[in-house]
Order: sequence, then structure tokens, then C-alpha cells
Amino acid sequence: MLLLGASALLSLSIGSAGFPLAKVWSILWHQLPWTSGESPWTKLDTAIIIQVRLSRVLLAVLVGSCLALAGAAFQGILRNPLADPYTLGVASGSSVGAAFLILFGMQHVIGLWSVPIVAFSTGLVTMFAVFWLARSQGAMGIETLILSGVVVQAFLTAIVSYMVSLSQGVVNEVLFWLMGSLSKRNWGHVRLLLPFVAIGLPLLVYYARQLNLLAMGERHAAHLGMRVERTKLTVLVLSTLLTAAAVSVSGVVGFVGLVVPHIVRLLVGPDYRLIVPLSAIGGGIYVLWADTLARTLTSPKEIQLGIVTALIGAPFFAYLLKRRKSLVRGETVHD
Repeated sequence: MLLLGASALLSLSIGSAGFPLAKVWSILWHQLPWTSGESPWTKLDTAIIIQVRLSRVLLAVLVGSCLALAGAAFQGILRNPLADPYTLGVASGSSVGAAFLILFGMQHVIGLWSVPIVAFSTGLVTMFAVFWLARSQGAMGIETLILSGVVVQAFLTAIVSYMVSLSQGVVNEVLFWLMGSLSKRNWGHVRLLLPFVAIGLPLLVYYARQLNLLAMGERHAAHLGMRVERTKLTVLVLSTLLTAAAVSVSGVVGFVGLVVPHIVRLLVGPDYRLIVPLSAIGGGIYVLWADTLARTLTSPKEIQLGIVTALIGAPFFAYLLKRRKSLVRGETVHD
């Protein structure tokens, strides 16, 4: 939490208009309701910190928390370290809705909420379609669920690619959304995501013990009194809601839900009672710094957030896989 707070303050001070940390802290302090006296800073300085940067910093933290929480939960439920928030095709479903609106020029029908609402809705429809395909005789096998997600994701990705091929006039806008970004977002988007994190985090922490039991196998968990199918469905729905909410606001931002839970697992071990809450914090830090790099590296132009997270996440994940393989080989030789 200290690292997250320090990262937020540093990110607020970094940008085309640089601010010393003391000035950032002073501006934030004078926004608190119990502080007395007028702020010594100009309205422009206050607007840059509060209206532009603070909303974006909080949104980056919330997006990262949603994706990392969903990644940790998916890896626990599917007992697959390569599972991520997009395993069930939710991102592709959200992308279909967003691309459709942008293609037909309807992205501002109800203002800034048009794309998020439609992307969230199509993401949920995708989730229910995957569950319907995977369910057999009242149960969902893990292998069947993953395969259903792969099939639906491939189908929806083809639809998105077809719409991109048709979008000659707005192709850049569609591609930019698909690559993820937090530019032109405001406090409304923060208020959209905040309830999902506020509800999803404590619920997934509550189910952390069940995730520990599932790690030992579904049969063993059932023998210990756990209602396996209901737990799987509940956690999958929560994780999908978090993913759909994040994607509807930021577009597709990869590697957060894949890399962050792995890092946390290396630091604290396999206990999901620690992995779940720390993944939320770690995901917020990861996306916050990725977004800070995205808006400052080539200022005044921005790099898409999804590009930065992939450029950082892919090599690091390759390193983790290599390290894990070396450790396994070393243990085998030692045995």
C-alpha cells in the first residue's frame, strides 16, 4: 500500500507540466474538506492535478486491480497458471460491441458512456455464451470451459477483424480502442469502475480459502464440504464482471492478469488469502506505471497502454517461465 501511494504521488508529478512532489501534496491537501484557508496555487495547477491527472491515476489503479484480481481468480479456479482475465473471451466480446459502435459512428449516442455500456453488455453476453457451451448435466468441466472460451474468442476475434477491415474512415479509432488506453477518460469512468472493485475485492478475498481447496483437486475439495460447482460459477462470474468492467473503460490491456499474480505468488507463496488482495494492489501499481510511461515516453504523443503492458509483461513472463523451468530442472537433479 505504501508503494502504491508513493507511485501515485510520483505519477501525479510526472508529465508535460512537471510539478514538484511538495506542490502535488499541497494541492491534494487543500482539496480535503477539513483544511482551512485558500489554496496558494493557481486554478490551472489545481485543475491539471485534480481533474486531469488524479482521475487518470485512480482509473489506472482500478483497471489494474480489476484485471489482476480476475487473473488470480481465473488461475485459481482453472488451476492453470497460464489463465488470464481474457481466457473466456470476454475481451473479444467487449471488443465486438465497441468496434460496432465506432464503425457505425454511434460512439457518442449517449455521450461518453456509449462505448463502456455496450462493451460491458457484450462482454457479459459472451460470458453467458461460454457458460452455456461448457455446461453439461449441471456441471462445468475445466477443460470444456477453457475450450469453449477459446472457440468463442476465436469466433468473436474474426468478427472484430472483419469490422476493422470495413472501417476505412475510423480504422485508427477502432485499433486504438483494441490496443487499450486511458486517455480522454474522466471521473465518470472512475465512478463506473469503483463499485466493481469495492464489491469484487472483498468477495474474492472471501472465496480465497475455497481457491486453496480447489488447488488440491475438485474431488478433495468436495470431500471437505465445499460446493464445488457453485463456487466455480460464483468466482467465474465475479472475475468476468471485473474483466468486462475494466475492458469497457480502457480497451484491451494485456498481460496484467497473467504477470501480476505470478509475481505475487513468487513473493508470498501459493496461499490465495494473500495472492488475491496483493494482486489487486500489484495490478494497480503495474498499470499505473505502464500508463505513466505511455503518456510521457513520447510526449506530447501517447503510446497505447496495451502496447506498454505487453512490451513489459511479455519479456518478464518469459523470464518467469525460464526461471521456473530452471528451478524444476534443479530440483529433479537434486532428487
